[in-house]
Amino acid sequence: MTISERFADIKRRKDEAAVRSGRNPEDITLLAVTKTHGAEEINQAISAGATDIGENRVQEFLEKYPQVNPVRWHLIGHLQTNKVKSVVGKVVMIHSVDSVRLAREIDKRSGAAGLTTDILIEINSAMEESKSGINPKDLRQTVEEIVAECAHVRIRGLMCIPPIAADPEDARPYFKEAAALFNEMKGWSLPRDRFLPDVLSMGMSGDFEAAIEEGATIVRVGSSIFGQRNYR
Repeated sequence: MTISERFADIKRRKDEAAVRSGRNPEDITLLAVTKTHGAEEINQAISAGATDIGENRVQEFLEKYPQVNPVRWHLIGHLQTNKVKSVVGKVVMIHSVDSVRLAREIDKRSGAAGLTTDILIEINSAMEESKSGINPKDLRQTVEEIVAECAHVRIRGLMCIPPIAADPEDARPYFKEAAALFNEMKGWSLPRDRFLPDVLSMGMSGDFEAAIEEGATIVRVGSSIFGQRNYR
């Protein structure tokens, strides 16, 4: 199958999962993840209808950014504070904020550029040492600190990466937990110019349908669209 055909197939499955769970397919964004894939492949996906592209690594993003047709870029991988200045103003959302320190740097760079950057708080549901993300128990405190200190950052919700599993059902409990936290966030009384929780980013190639059924508003799909990653 071509990239266009695979993208169409994933979009169909996304839409069907939305309907199964009583949701509007238009309310769920299919984020095409392009780690290790080049500009030509990305442009094929955009031609097939991709509106949002997710990149894991800042260096890769900066190489591809000028070569890719107009699209909404998201940074979904771990972000070091010394690289924040390279992405602010170029991406519509940073999914992987895992500390107040990182949020402060995004705020600083956004303020200098005269803009507000939308972010998601990354939670480490299983508290895996190999993954970034905050302890879900620390979510409220982290959010309140960022809202209090960062005038040029707007928290839009959560990002969740469950443990890798062969069976998507094994990820479902983590999706349920993230959705419960997300729904809890919606009730917090915080300034809406800095806190507008309407995004739940979870689910990848192997489990995105389960994620949609549990409430995801963005699913991050890479290999099922572009094929296996081209690690060099």
